[in-house]
Amino acid sequence: MPEGSFEPTIMFFGLTNSPATFQAMMNELLRDLINTGKVVVFIDDVIVATETEEGHDELVMEMVKRLEENDLYVKLEKCK
Repeated sequence: MPEGSFEPTIMFFGLTNSPATFQAMMNELLRDLINTGKVVVFIDDVIVATETEEGHDELVMEMVKRLEENDLYVKLEKCK
């Protein structure tokens, strides 16, 4: 652009609180899993940490089930 590069300082269309709203929704959906200390959520990052692989698989399945029930999804290529 002739005036230099343009970087917005706010979200357009009145979406100024969408990250905080999304974080609150994720906290509510996974509240009991977060309270166990085995799940941590930061906006769209969910970390699952367990002692055993079996417990890990069960926890991941429960988390994915809750996301699906609320019309959210996980991109497998972004998962480790």
